[in-house]
Amino acid sequence: MFKQLILLCALSLPLVGYAANAPFSGKITIDVLLSDYDKFSEPYKAFTPTAQDLTLIEKLKGKDLVVLFGTWCHDSQREVPRLLRLLEESQVELASIELVAVDFNKQDDAGIAQAHNLQYTPTFIVKQNGKELGRVIEKPTGTLAQDLTKNL
Repeated sequence: MFKQLILLCALSLPLVGYAANAPFSGKITIDVLLSDYDKFSEPYKAFTPTAQDLTLIEKLKGKDLVVLFGTWCHDSQREVPRLLRLLEESQVELASIELVAVDFNKQDDAGIAQAHNLQYTPTFIVKQNGKELGRVIEKPTGTLAQDLTKNL
């Protein structure tokens, strides 16, 4: 019996370690993301948008933006700070912005990622009146501002 108990404890240790190292999952505010995650705040501080991109991002005015990303994902750590800096510098007034962090399986407890058919992180979805107008998946083909606004 004692050996079984030791074996059970030994087998559960990796799970405890995984839980402690599991990435954040769920809705998160811009302020919390930038204050609690250096891998997002440092690129945010370092990024300087071009005048052309700041003009383009104005096309998002009045639109809804859903940002699905992983705190663990290097593409997210590069692209999400760029998006946030573009939004701040342009002072564009979005109808709403929703930042949703996902776990390693690209899921969140509220099912937001699943509802948007998330495949790769990050994914930026531009919507208006509940209708998807465009999405940028993983990394833009041009600049982020160009790709976010090309269908607007």
